[in-house]
Amino acid sequence: MDIKNNILETIGNTPLIKLNKVTRDLPCLVLAKVDYFNPGNSIKDRMALKMVEVAEQEGKLKPGGTIIEGTSGNTGMGLALAAVVKGYKCIFVTTDKQSKEKADILKAVGAEVIVCPTNVLPEDPRSYYSVAARLAKEVPNSFHMNQYDNPANRLAHYESTGPEIWKQTDGKITHFVCTAGTGGTITGTAQYLKEKNPNIQIWAIDVYGSLLTKYFRTGEIDMNEVHPYISEGFGEDFVPKNYDMSVIDYFEQVTDKDGAVMARRLAKEEGLFCGYSAGSCLQGLMQIAKIKPLKKEDVVVCVLHDHGSRYVGKIYNDQWMIERGFLDVKTFRDVVSARGTQKLITIEPGQSVAEAVQLMKKYDIEHIPVMNGNGPLGAISEGGLFQKIFDNPEIKNAKVEEVIERPYPLVSFDTPVEKLSHLINKENGAVLAKDEAGNFHIVTKYDVIQSFGR
Repeated sequence: MDIKNNILETIGNTPLIKLNKVTRDLPCLVLAKVDYFNPGNSIKDRMALKMVEVAEQEGKLKPGGTIIEGTSGNTGMGLALAAVVKGYKCIFVTTDKQSKEKADILKAVGAEVIVCPTNVLPEDPRSYYSVAARLAKEVPNSFHMNQYDNPANRLAHYESTGPEIWKQTDGKITHFVCTAGTGGTITGTAQYLKEKNPNIQIWAIDVYGSLLTKYFRTGEIDMNEVHPYISEGFGEDFVPKNYDMSVIDYFEQVTDKDGAVMARRLAKEEGLFCGYSAGSCLQGLMQIAKIKPLKKEDVVVCVLHDHGSRYVGKIYNDQWMIERGFLDVKTFRDVVSARGTQKLITIEPGQSVAEAVQLMKKYDIEHIPVMNGNGPLGAISEGGLFQKIFDNPEIKNAKVEEVIERPYPLVSFDTPVEKLSHLINKENGAVLAKDEAGNFHIVTKYDVIQSFGR
């Protein structure tokens, strides 16, 4: 029978998948090393298991011991799987910028999770680096894995990721593209590939707010480069010991927005539901390709590090993306601007229904807000009047306040069109919003329909 003895035996041997749409403008073959096929849904399973095995061999991790690690989530998951199988406890320290899903997943596999502030220096006692180091001293029979400086991190990729890619491409790989964080994946893989063919280009993808790019280019650790960023899983505010910059050929930085948008493109255009770093990796490739043109015969391998399920509350949440300006969406403001300057037609509650009908005919409109000096009181619509007049023709002599309908929903001037489409229905034929000058504007279902055609 073809069976595995435990979950750890399923780590590695992840597929290479050709990208077809996202990279259609590149002349060469672009392949994704899709490492979310690992059991913990990330490439970190490889190094997590290796760190545990080396710690056991060196006698640093003893039976019944506790694994302590600072992690953005993925390394913790790999360590937790190893701990479950091998009988260890886990205490993980993470930062408050990581997605809630990551912490919840770690807890689901039995780990204790401690959340620390993001925007503090590494040496600050509150940082997750410092807290992890302190716990390793305080917790009996524990070992701090320290993925940043632990050579077993890059050894895992030298022994597995590199050989897999070489074999899967039949040795034809010309470029390896990978986001840069702890340094283990890119350095270990690069060391193996460079030994096989020193001409293979290793391109590292970084994020703005990280100091790694400037360090690579100048050898200078410049803390002025460091500022908060939203991207997860890569970039650093110090240089981990796992780095060997001599095997890296180029560094490129990607914005938080571009990485997030590209991740969503991978999902929608390639069916690859990936995490933040995967989107940034592909975005970095597209940027570098404008500077260093690729050839038809090139074979480029990009690492897709983890699964998108850990980011459903962030990059795959429209509202989260909109709030950060990451989605270029049409809003109420855009609809009104595209329609041109047009004064809102309103009617007062004391005016007659006949006057309302005349306004509808004159301006070819179906919806009129009923207003007084204090603002909207309700609405009157062609559809609502039709039934009332059909039942009682004399109602045209009545006052508007006698046939008034409920007010149209009042929204922000920057409300996305997608949200407006949910607010406008059979009962609500329109929505209102007030601009910065205090003037009211209306958007109807026809406005929404026309906006999608522009």
